Formats: sequence, C-alpha cells, structure tokens
Amino acid sequence: MKRLIITLLLVFGLAGCQTLPPVNFAVPNVGFTEHKVDAELKSLTVSLASPEERKGNLPAGSEVAAPLWRDALQDALNRMAIFQDDAKTKVNLTVKILALNMPSFGAGMTTTSIARYEIINRANGDVIYTQDVTANGIVPFDYAFMGVVRARESLNRSVQENIAQFLQALETVDITKPMFPTGAEAK
Repeated sequence: MKRLIITLLLVFGLAGCQTLPPVNFAVPNVGFTEHKVDAELKSLTVSLASPEERKGNLPAGSEVAAPLWRDALQDALNRMAIFQDDAKTKVNLTVKILALNMPSFGAGMTTTSIARYEIINRANGDVIYTQDVTANGIVPFDYAFMGVVRARESLNRSVQENIAQFLQALETVDITKPMFPTGAEAK
C-alpha cells in the first residue's frame, strides 16, 4: 500500500510539472515562394460558420480561434510573399471556420479542422478560388501524460496543417481563370 501511494504521488507530481502549451497556429517552415499570384491582397478575414454552414462541431470557446487563425495566416502569407504589392487586381481572402472537432478524452488525440478559403476579386466579385480544406492534428499518447496538453497540441497541429494545405493550393491559383465568374466586367 505504501508503494502504491508513493507511485501515485510521483505520477501526479510529474504530471503537475507539465505546462499547458499555448494556442499556437503559426505554421512552421514557411518560406519565400518564386510563384506569385498577380494580385494584391487588400483584406483578410476569418470568421466562424453559422449553424447552417457548419460541417462539424464548433465547441464553446471557438470564437477565440478566429483572430488567432487570421494572425497565423497573415504571418504565413507575409513570409511566403505570394501576393504582389501594387498589382492591378485587388483581392479579398475570407476564411470561414466550418468545424473544430476536438476530442473530449482519449489516449491519442486527433483534432479535425475544416475551413473554407475564398479569394474574391474586389473589382467584379468573381470568386477566383474557393476550397474547403480538412486537416487532422494527431498527437499520440506518449506526447504528454495530461490529456488536456495532448488535446491543445492536436488543435495546434490541425490548424497549422489546415493553413499549410491552403498555402500549397495557393501556389496553383490563376487569377485570370476564376472558379465562379460573376459576369461583371472589372472597371
């Protein structure tokens, strides 16, 4: 019995030494790109989906994800330098967070994030690009003893991977071929 108590105290003592990682959506290893999108990014917005638009859960507290997502995406776009300053075409980039499916418990933690990215021509309303990106952040049991640490890290990894997938797709965007043209002429 004495050994059991000492073992439990040791386990809880070591678990108490773990700190909760910060919410960090910044994508690592984003480098400068040679491929440029011939447009100037004028506006970047990130918002949560309405109940009708959702493709999964948006748990309580999800509203803090939008500004963090926006800042991480802006940082990645700045480091990538994919949009051209002072280009003739001006665009808006909107991101709608459709789901943040986080595990409530478990050994390994997997968070799934789904977001819709849209690039819109400001002059004529053409939807140049739109895509729903789904990404998983997987954290194994041996990452940390405390489940809340694994859950937070799985959220970080999921959003980072979601943004990274969008950045890869962005390198193939051709603004002269909108996905959904409005038919309005640019002035």
